[in-house]
Amino acid sequence: MTPDLSELSDLVRAAGQEELITRFNRIGFEYKQDGSLLTEADLAVQTRLQQQLSEKWPQVAMLGEEMSADRQQAIIAEGGAFWCLDPLDGTSNFAAGIPFYSISAALIAEGQPQLGVVYDPVRDECFSAAAATGAWLNGKKLDTAGLPERPLSRCSALLDFKRLAPELASKIALGPPYASQRSFGSVALDWCWLAAGRCQVYLHGKQNLWDYAAGWLVLHEAGGSSSTLDGAGGFSATLQPRSAVAATTSALYTNWYNWLRN
Repeated sequence: MTPDLSELSDLVRAAGQEELITRFNRIGFEYKQDGSLLTEADLAVQTRLQQQLSEKWPQVAMLGEEMSADRQQAIIAEGGAFWCLDPLDGTSNFAAGIPFYSISAALIAEGQPQLGVVYDPVRDECFSAAAATGAWLNGKKLDTAGLPERPLSRCSALLDFKRLAPELASKIALGPPYASQRSFGSVALDWCWLAAGRCQVYLHGKQNLWDYAAGWLVLHEAGGSSSTLDGAGGFSATLQPRSAVAATTSALYTNWYNWLRN
């Protein structure tokens, strides 16, 4: 049976409400070997969704953030379809009591995302997308072509300074080409908020496959454009972290990318 976007959305929403909301501001955390945080909520969501997805679609493998790198690489190397899951994107926010985090789940087949769901349980906002079909927020179609046009100088930017090269970070800090900037702490929601037009341009220096897989699809199905800082467009199903430059429209993306590279 082919995975269904509506069923996937329902499973992710239920996990967010029953595993994340119920634990928010109630549990502690520990540090992983790479210095990032881990909570029991990360593990609870991954265990739950891995079981539910394998029961419904046993032919699809699971690649989760809380797996060993060797196991993740083996799943990609097999070449079959797989789920790409970040059970809690924004763990640092969650652990600190900041209500901005999400679950991100994508179906990747033949190296490309086919379905994507990003769920924000705090706001009960479910962003979803299907390849060559469209993107939605709680069932309402997302289309960046319908957003008001604005020049780069009037845009709000989503930026993560921490992972940028010092030279580029300094250039932006000393003379930003946009009107204002934000940094929220959930990569998956960054992509989706861009798709919804809440910000217009985006820059991130280093994100993992499970961070961007679903959100990338949501933005592109909504009409947005993106690449890496090196200009590599398209999607890459690899464990190698990637930078991201994105905007709500192709014209705005071109202006933003050119400013960053010049």
